[in-house]
Amino acid sequence: MNTEKQIFDVIGIGLGPFNLGMAALLDSVEDVSAVFLEKEEEFQWHPHLLMEGTTLQVPFFADLVSMADVTNKHSFLNYLQEHNRLYNFYFLEKFHIPRKEYNHYCRWVSDRLDSLRFGKEVIHVTTADLGGKTLYQVTAHDSSTGEEHTYTAENIVMGIGTEPRFPEALQDALGESVFHTSEYLKRKPLCDLSKSVAVIGSGQSAAEVFLDVAKHQEETGGSLQWYTRSHGFFPMEYSKLGLEYFSPDYIDFFYELPQWKKDQLLHKQDLLYKGISAETIAAIYDHLYERTVGNADPSIHLQAMTEVTSIEQKESHLSLKGYQKVTEEPVEMEADLVILGTGYQPRVPAFFSSIKDSIIWDEQGRFAVNKGYDLAADLKADGHIFIQNGELHTHGVGASDLGLGAHRNAVIINRIAKRDVYSIQEKNVFQTFGTKKTLVTQHQS
Repeated sequence: MNTEKQIFDVIGIGLGPFNLGMAALLDSVEDVSAVFLEKEEEFQWHPHLLMEGTTLQVPFFADLVSMADVTNKHSFLNYLQEHNRLYNFYFLEKFHIPRKEYNHYCRWVSDRLDSLRFGKEVIHVTTADLGGKTLYQVTAHDSSTGEEHTYTAENIVMGIGTEPRFPEALQDALGESVFHTSEYLKRKPLCDLSKSVAVIGSGQSAAEVFLDVAKHQEETGGSLQWYTRSHGFFPMEYSKLGLEYFSPDYIDFFYELPQWKKDQLLHKQDLLYKGISAETIAAIYDHLYERTVGNADPSIHLQAMTEVTSIEQKESHLSLKGYQKVTEEPVEMEADLVILGTGYQPRVPAFFSSIKDSIIWDEQGRFAVNKGYDLAADLKADGHIFIQNGELHTHGVGASDLGLGAHRNAVIINRIAKRDVYSIQEKNVFQTFGTKKTLVTQHQS
């Protein structure tokens, strides 16, 4: 085992957009030393969902750094300038950039940062007393050499992301013919989409996969079904005042609520973060309209308010059973291929096994997260374990929002540096979420 001699101020575990953004914001902070470990060999953001025509659901300002530091050299606008695409983007006149370009932008940033270590899978995290301090020691497996490396730091920032969520009743059916949307482009060449396909779920990924399959079947034939237990195929809330829920102000309001009220609110806010973009819904409707010209039958069926409760492999097909949630009538259907757009859930990493008993969990087995994004724990460590996109239940709907990633990173960096590296705006929206009324003010840094 190789042990790094340097003691870092922070070790980042995982390199999705949020930890990549932290690395980018730390790049110019000379008094904070950092290293970021990622098990994959290179940066890739949802590589199996980068379908042609798909875009981010947030404006391009929600890049890795701009919402914390618009002058940062790792901004999307600087990326455009470096690639001689400023005028192309100017004439495009769109706020929402292609997903493919966002991924390319992130890869460009990752190539410019010296603090990133790819091919390093973290397998163990523990604490150790060194030099009069209790620090974190992180052991990672090097995929290229097979060796293990140990890194030491005062703080950890966990950015391992979420994992696909599967309803318990459908888990036994997973296999070659039943898989999650997160694997769609990887599985697509291996699947015969000209047969009968069923898509389950009504979020953005499910809608995009449904449309892609429908376009494919226009050329090859086949049938397509789309089921969701939601009340309809509804658009994500995207009004200007609705977007203010993705702000530091709403986080401040939400965090102070008792947990039972937080959970209650989240169940009522699905369309703030789980709906379909209006553009995708329009594209789906336009496709259905064109496919039915002259009363043609495209063999496409959409059905909301329907929960699929079982998938069983028969000799020649998959048998799906469920029920209509309003009428409570049973529903049975057949398909050759089922694609599950059933969302994502936070993951509890196995590398925390040695310190799991010292981490504080809530009544539902979730991380207890302090307002400053560090885990509540009884580790007696000098630093903290911070979390990225694992605090939906404590901080609200903006946890997974790319537009709030830079703000969260600014808060965490300020805490690690023990000074105000980045300014934090106190008032960012026009509405008031609690009872205290304040005015939007101009801040100078």
